[in-house]
Amino acid sequence: MSLDAPSPHPEGLRLRPRGSSQGGLRQYNERVVLQAIRLHGALPGAELARLTHLTAQTVSMITKRLIDEGLLVKGAPQRGKVGQPSVPLGLNPDGAWSIGVKVGRRSLDVLLIDFEGRVRERSSCDYAFPEPAQVLQEIADRVQALRAHLGAAGCERLQGIGIAAPLSLGGWQDLLNIPKALAEAWERIDLGAEVERVTGLPVESLKDTAAACVAELVAGRGRSVKSFLYVFVDTFVGGGLVIDSHLRAGLHGNAGAIGSMPLGLAQAGASGAPPQLLSVASLLALETRFQAAGLEASAASDARALQAPWLPITQAWLEQAAAGIALAANSATCLLDLEGVIVDGSISRELLAELLRSVNAAFERYSWEGVVRPSVLPGAIGSDARAIGGALLPLYANFAPDRDLFLKAAQAS
Repeated sequence: MSLDAPSPHPEGLRLRPRGSSQGGLRQYNERVVLQAIRLHGALPGAELARLTHLTAQTVSMITKRLIDEGLLVKGAPQRGKVGQPSVPLGLNPDGAWSIGVKVGRRSLDVLLIDFEGRVRERSSCDYAFPEPAQVLQEIADRVQALRAHLGAAGCERLQGIGIAAPLSLGGWQDLLNIPKALAEAWERIDLGAEVERVTGLPVESLKDTAAACVAELVAGRGRSVKSFLYVFVDTFVGGGLVIDSHLRAGLHGNAGAIGSMPLGLAQAGASGAPPQLLSVASLLALETRFQAAGLEASAASDARALQAPWLPITQAWLEQAAAGIALAANSATCLLDLEGVIVDGSISRELLAELLRSVNAAFERYSWEGVVRPSVLPGAIGSDARAIGGALLPLYANFAPDRDLFLKAAQAS
């Protein structure tokens, strides 16, 4: 199965910006034009007018303002067979900046992305388990370094910080073997408010796997897949839910939390509840298998996982992980009529390919009568998906016409 990323501008885009030439909608129409260019790449004015349903005069006025504001740049003139050459207009990569922060259970990532959504700077640090004071200091130091890198002019175009973090960093104490006091410290802290305090920048926050889903929705396969379950394999396994090209958070921000899905029926008189998906389909589960065999656990995240002596253990993990993911995907499809299941994670692309093969094989063991079997696809973003999704939050808050795309999900969490 190919793991090639989808074309940047596939046919049949689901997110089609549409403007209005009526008065009083200047900012909205500017955002519609910016979104059209973000989705389709550099475009001449006539094509922008066609895509956005704005008049040529309105597009001309908008693009002139956006060029003056440094958000758009002119490309090289393109001469056709007849008439004057057309000048494509593209996003100015330096026109706006955003910072994404992923706070994980075992690592911190801080990214700087430009107006086109490309990662320009990144830094990371690992820890056994995060302590609030340590994490806040690391974020403050790394954000300060990024501001120094941008300089005064770049900082004026810095839109803010987007944080991607688990909803409950203090959860699963026994599984992670963390001190109760440290877990409770995370329950008391408002991470977004604290990051805003130590950096002085506006902050948007979203559940980590939902943020990864945002990155896939905006910059990956979500451009062409309308409704999908997103699965992200990391220390734990989690996900996100996209319906009709919109991220759905649910009442408590937990929609798509497949790691908590049970792997069997709860039986009367049983000594405990059925195990959850995260107990078999997470990197923690694979690492635990490696450790029990006396092997280096860190191989779970790199190419060694598919090499001797780790390979037989990885194959056993793949069988169980795929069976659990297939069960979750089958249940979700029966309930939501999904078009696809997109799987990504902090694993090598080779291991991801093997996992997808195993999930497809597990799908064959289910009856799909009465529903349509969804496609199983590899994510296009990779391990940076959570931090990139976080960084997209401020950009979309300030420049996208469709604020409901996922900002309501951010508010719900």
